[in-house]
Amino acid sequence: HNKKQVSINTTLEVDLTGQVCSESIGPKQFSGTGGQAETAIGAQMSEGGKSFIALYSTADVKQPDGSRKTISKIAPMLTQGAVVTLHRAHVDYVVTEYGVVRLKGAPINERARLLISIAHPDFRAQLQEEAEKLNYL
Repeated sequence: HNKKQVSINTTLEVDLTGQVCSESIGPKQFSGTGGQAETAIGAQMSEGGKSFIALYSTADVKQPDGSRKTISKIAPMLTQGAVVTLHRAHVDYVVTEYGVVRLKGAPINERARLLISIAHPDFRAQLQEEAEKLNYL
């Protein structure tokens, strides 16, 4: 029994409820799970343990015409067809270059508010608007 276990994983996308997609871009498989769920849950079960999901707040995505578009990796909902790698109930901390928030045990409205606070500033108003449309706020 290991005390104070820490798990640090990355992800491709997280939605405003805290669901994490680390293995697909929409329906297209990108990588495997790599044991993400097991290490994240195991760390949280460890006495004094913590689990972190770390991601850049944005990604530059190539468009069909060859141009590039910056998107938020914190999204109102996961991209259609995306795989849920880590269920929202198993997400402890989420980290971007704009801060760290703890989601463990938080209701949906609080999760949405916290995740918007660590999204890239250029996307926060849009995320707020979408969260309100989804009745998260």
